[in-house]
Amino acid sequence: MNFEYLDAAVLRIPNKPLLINLVSRRVKQLNMGQRPMVKPDHPHQENLDIALKEVMEGLLDAEVVTSSKKVTEEEAADKLLSL
Repeated sequence: MNFEYLDAAVLRIPNKPLLINLVSRRVKQLNMGQRPMVKPDHPHQENLDIALKEVMEGLLDAEVVTSSKKVTEEEAADKLLSL
């Protein structure tokens, strides 16, 4: 892992759990054959580093959306049970 890319990505997305989820999903996409949005530094660069570089360059971002509706514990439990 390129720690310079990691440090730069954390500056863009300081919420570490969110960054981990974002990079994880992007690595899965790259592993399934999607093309990188950045030019790899070398032919055998890991997909993790490519995803971090995409975040670092601002090409990959995340948005946190919160619900404006308050959900009670009973409603949440009902939703979990219905799954």
